[in-house]
Amino acid sequence: MIRIKKGRINHKKHKKILKLTKGYYGSRSRCFKSAKQAVIKSGQYSYRDRKQKKRYFRKIWIININAEVRKYGITYNKFINKIKKLSIKINRKILSNIIIKNKNIFKNLIKLIKKN
Repeated sequence: MIRIKKGRINHKKHKKILKLTKGYYGSRSRCFKSAKQAVIKSGQYSYRDRKQKKRYFRKIWIININAEVRKYGITYNKFINKIKKLSIKINRKILSNIIIKNKNIFKNLIKLIKKN
């Protein structure tokens, strides 16, 4: 019987891992063992950071809205509360974009909230 060493298959696996670690520092991009560990760890980081990215953007939107609302003498908390009471369906991302691009629309929204 012929002995199968899986040389070609292993070489293909190694090349696949080393291709993923292109640009890594030192032996992490050259040696298979450390490269494999680096790929696993980078996968863990990317999984975690996909979740953190959502938190980070929401945090930025809230900071942006708070800064703009305080110019009109309202706190962020009261602003969001009034929007919910008036049943205006608008999320923080859109509010932040309105603040950046269309200040007039935001001023009208503030007037509507202060009136009620």
